[in-house]
Amino acid sequence: MVKIGNIELPDFPLLLAPMEDVSDPPFRRLCKAHGADLMYSEFISSEGLIRDAMKSRMKLDIFDYERPVGIQIFGGDEEAMALSAKIVEAVNPDIVDINFGCPVKKVVCKGAGAAVLKDIDLMVRLTKAVVDSTHLPVTVKTRLGWDSDSINIYEVAERLQDVGIKALSIHGRTRAQMYKGEADWTEIARVKNNPRINIPIFGNGDIDSPEKALDYKNRYGVDGVMIGRAAIGYPWIFNEIKHYVATGEHLPAPTMADRVEAARNHVQWAIEWKGERLGVFETRRHYTNYFKGIPNFKEYRQKLVTQDAAQDVYNTLDDVLQRFGEGSLTMPA
Repeated sequence: MVKIGNIELPDFPLLLAPMEDVSDPPFRRLCKAHGADLMYSEFISSEGLIRDAMKSRMKLDIFDYERPVGIQIFGGDEEAMALSAKIVEAVNPDIVDINFGCPVKKVVCKGAGAAVLKDIDLMVRLTKAVVDSTHLPVTVKTRLGWDSDSINIYEVAERLQDVGIKALSIHGRTRAQMYKGEADWTEIARVKNNPRINIPIFGNGDIDSPEKALDYKNRYGVDGVMIGRAAIGYPWIFNEIKHYVATGEHLPAPTMADRVEAARNHVQWAIEWKGERLGVFETRRHYTNYFKGIPNFKEYRQKLVTQDAAQDVYNTLDDVLQRFGEGSLTMPA
């Protein structure tokens, strides 16, 4: 069993990474249904929360069926981070997570996300401000360092643990790498093997198959893995990894019926959350991923990304199942 504060997770838990414009409630619900053990919201600007920005507030939506679930915040100002942690606490998530890893320019320019990697003292102060302002367990997601000349994750892990974080997720790249090159898990293993470290250490970066998850578990000794891009359009990866770790065998690949069911659930849950217009619109970006690699799919993809009415989308998905599918479709509850 892995513990984050008072939250109990199974051995070698699988975490869904917080991803901007992806990790919203409908997507998280799908990943939960397919085996994710702990999920995080999209990251939320501390300044936006304090200003009561509508987009930031909507990202606070969490539901009981998702638990345990964490809400992730980012920012570069201690007071704003402390205040936003209190706002987050009011919606009663299980965890408050701090993003010190986002490499995107618009975040870094504000002195937040991965920009904080250039100033460990600031990172420690920001973290302490959040820990001191909430009774919830605080976790952190970060990278190895700003660039290859300033990999400082070993020191960062010790100092953040010292101010009270309950778990650390490490993406095995520097900010300079963005998402390019190969993630370096040897640095993550160094942190995990540091005798001073007693909090769970989760590895993140390049986990895209059951084989790799098991290999990295054995090779680097992490307490669990965080999966991001590999889950987009493929929520089945969580149960596939769990099954492979437990048995050494592969689950059958998702059928077309499984893919259609996932897409149908996704759009229906998005509509329940945001209404038909926004729900249909915001699910469009996911269809290409659900039906990746299906030959002769262009006509259906075009329909799915242009239709505005939910019933039209459902009809197209029915057509897809009829044209390409096998097995029966289970309607969402």
